Amino acid sequence: MHNTFENFPKLKRHLYSFLLSVCCMAAAAGISLLYRRCMPKPVCANIVMIFLFFVIVVSGLVNSCLYGIACSVFSLLWLRFLFPPRSGYPVMFFGIIPISVFVNTLTSHLTAQAGMIAEHRRQLEEAEKEKMRANLLRAVSHDLRTPLTAIIGSSTAYLENQSQLSEQEKTAIVKNICKDSHWMVNMVENLLTVTRIQGEDLTVSTDIESVEEVIGEALQKTKIRHPGCIIHTKIPDQFIMLPMDAVLIEQVTLNLLDNALRHSESLAPIELIVEDAPKYVFFTVRDYGRGIPEDILDRLFDGSGRAAPSSDAQGNRGIGLVICETIIRAHHGTLTGHNHGKGAEFTFTLPKEKKESFL
Repeated sequence: MHNTFENFPKLKRHLYSFLLSVCCMAAAAGISLLYRRCMPKPVCANIVMIFLFFVIVVSGLVNSCLYGIACSVFSLLWLRFLFPPRSGYPVMFFGIIPISVFVNTLTSHLTAQAGMIAEHRRQLEEAEKEKMRANLLRAVSHDLRTPLTAIIGSSTAYLENQSQLSEQEKTAIVKNICKDSHWMVNMVENLLTVTRIQGEDLTVSTDIESVEEVIGEALQKTKIRHPGCIIHTKIPDQFIMLPMDAVLIEQVTLNLLDNALRHSESLAPIELIVEDAPKYVFFTVRDYGRGIPEDILDRLFDGSGRAAPSSDAQGNRGIGLVICETIIRAHHGTLTGHNHGKGAEFTFTLPKEKKESFL
């Protein structure tokens, strides 16, 4: 509320402060009159506390101590009207002014401090968003260049040496071009997925979706891309509904399964495990292969984490993990990756309660 108040023009701020002060003092006067009429022997200290409460309210919601002091003076005059001065009363009456000044100074200081903390938090969020955009752009530029270079190299070799190549060599070159082209299509699908994350705040539009249906769609597409692959799925018996963008979460699951099948270098089955917790649902993709190289474990999601060099254009993880992490963070979840001793494991979480979507 204070930040919104600070954005008002100066005249509106003073008008707001004046009206708030008048309303608070009117409320205090009305309550004190009601208290005096209803109580046979009204206690002055109780009425002092009523006015002190409203003075604190005014001091905390306006940006000038003058209004708090003015309310304190009004409180003093009103108390003198209700309770004619007697021995010791001036101490009680005039004590409210320094108290109100102290409270006004304290609340003003706390409000300014809260504003500084909010501004610092905003700067951190902006820096985090800029870092994520830079990582995404770096990953895009690298991963687009790699398959394009391979396709151009293969096609050039085919055209320049067509007469000297055997049919087997020609077929191998065309297969490589086809494979790189399919991988580029998959990557473009990932990039198009990011367009569903809207605006500068990276918001997503979520609906209540069935976890089983989303996982089922991802499994079906994975088996089309990798015929013959074996994926063991473990999902709780109870029906789980979560707030999510189904297309985005399906893409995350698809990317993680695709990574496991491509980079594990193992024919062992892949495991897809869904675990239900009180506040979150955990999704784990686990393979039993060579694992993640130790030198990239701490930078898997910054766009620079690459697998070991490979002869084909698909020997990296870069853009897929960057996009996955972006999608999960936009859903207020987390994505982690580590080695479990016999291979690699990626786990992402989704909250059960719908939150305001921003990153």
